[in-house]
Amino acid sequence: MIHKDDQNTLRARFRGFYPVVIDVETAGLNANTDALLEIAVVTLKMDEYGWLCVDDSINFHIKSFPGAIIQPESLAFNRIDLNSPCRSAVTEQEALREIFEMVHQGIEIQECSRAIIVAHNASFDHSFLMAAVERVSFMKNNPFHPFVTFDTATLSGLVFGQTVLAKACAHAGVFFDKKKAHSALYDTERTAMLFCELVNKWKRLGGWPLTPCGSDF
Repeated sequence: MIHKDDQNTLRARFRGFYPVVIDVETAGLNANTDALLEIAVVTLKMDEYGWLCVDDSINFHIKSFPGAIIQPESLAFNRIDLNSPCRSAVTEQEALREIFEMVHQGIEIQECSRAIIVAHNASFDHSFLMAAVERVSFMKNNPFHPFVTFDTATLSGLVFGQTVLAKACAHAGVFFDKKKAHSALYDTERTAMLFCELVNKWKRLGGWPLTPCGSDF
């Protein structure tokens, strides 16, 4: 049962989960064999009135793990130049260490139990993150649920009848610049704003907080 004073918290709204928005850019579709090239993370918070909003962000260019496959068509699609002097890539281990530290801090501040990935077509991003976690032996420190996610593609299909990120954002009133698409940070920021709008739209429609029948709270 949710106490009235506790309803405007992430802990209450998401059953103890701490939602973290993630997007990855990769060199293929196979999480176990193809390189992870970019990862971005956006954390969320609730304001004093219970509206979900963006909190903080972090992003990395990633060095390919030893033996990783690089699919040329994937590089052409996401427009990543692996030889760019501006890329400043780090190892998967370095990126995950900083991401996990940020997420663990958020979990503690929000008094949640563990993090849950929010992503557009979430199974894809989840699979690449978990494969990287396994490669660098960070399993015990992994704050994310091993299989549960919030998928904004599914939610947008339900609410707006759109599953493509740019089109879902348009219906949600979130500006989307297609020229900036397939940058992990840009897509994560747009996905975070889309997820906030989906959650807040449900609140505006009276779907949250839920009041049990015959009880005030």
